[in-house]
Amino acid sequence: MRILVLTRYSSRGPSSRIRFYQYFPYLTACGVKLQVVPLLDNDYIHSLFAGKRPSIFLVVEAYVRRVAKLMNSRSFDLLWIEKELFPWLPAWAESILAGSGITYVVDYDDAVFHRYDMHANPIIRGLLGRSIDDVMRHAGTVVVGNDYLAGHARCAGAGRIEYLPSVVDIDRYSIREKVEEKIRIGWIGSPVTAPFLGLIRDALEQAIQQLGVRLVLVGAGNQDPLPGLAKDILPWSETDEVADIQSFDAGIMPLSDGPFERGKCGYKLIQYMACGLPVIASPVGVNTHIVEPGRNGFLPSSIADWLQAFTLLSQNADMRKAMGKAGRKKIEQEYSLQMAAPRLLEILTKAAEHN
Repeated sequence: MRILVLTRYSSRGPSSRIRFYQYFPYLTACGVKLQVVPLLDNDYIHSLFAGKRPSIFLVVEAYVRRVAKLMNSRSFDLLWIEKELFPWLPAWAESILAGSGITYVVDYDDAVFHRYDMHANPIIRGLLGRSIDDVMRHAGTVVVGNDYLAGHARCAGAGRIEYLPSVVDIDRYSIREKVEEKIRIGWIGSPVTAPFLGLIRDALEQAIQQLGVRLVLVGAGNQDPLPGLAKDILPWSETDEVADIQSFDAGIMPLSDGPFERGKCGYKLIQYMACGLPVIASPVGVNTHIVEPGRNGFLPSSIADWLQAFTLLSQNADMRKAMGKAGRKKIEQEYSLQMAAPRLLEILTKAAEHN
């Protein structure tokens, strides 16, 4: 089977790395021949994470390259696309592929459709509000990371919908015993998601002052999301991310309850739990499926609830250990690459057979 893989980003992009690149070794070992063509390269990602506006010329050049690559679509058994072929354009290319009898699988790990159908500009809403619906409707298979995305695909008229959660390679993640007296409350993410930390600023401030916890932020970027609070801010790197998480005693994921947030796949929770950490997360979207309150973590809905969770975990090492053990077991059974990779191969093989 020959697959043309059309990712949004290179391996530096979180969504592309999690939903595509980490599967490549397994697929290749199973005899699948992959040609990987990211739309946007590492230079674009570096600019994005640095808070700089990427050059429009780089974007135009990337679109031209993608058009050229699509001219050779018929030489592949299947196209495997991340989200859409051309962001911020109507789904003309996907319509042409479907009309030409070329099958594609499209993957979603967030509610990208809300960038269009809920855009502040009415012109954008009018032109692009249903563009992702068109991509989903024309796809041979739509792969989604949670029920919210599946519901949208269903309403869009997708013919075949497959669920595949975001996962981690459990061989990379392991439990490390902690030796420090002060517990470390940790968060990992990107500059895009860092502002959510402001939602629980008061709880974090009280935990630092009253409980003596240490706050560690990984990947927040150059902008401090919590000015004035004592904390350690670490840069994200693929090499160090597991070790950074292993240094935490508990992992957090604050989130607002909005349409876009309901489409998230809870990846940072999965990372924390894979390292044997208890988790504290806002009760939004897939978080309520990943976190089992009292068993592997907490789902606080108020500042007082967040502070209570911090207090319980800071004062009870046995609770942290038991929750961490339960969380690790859940990841092994439901959110591991080892579980998901054979499932993905089955999805892609079935899609190619219908081509």
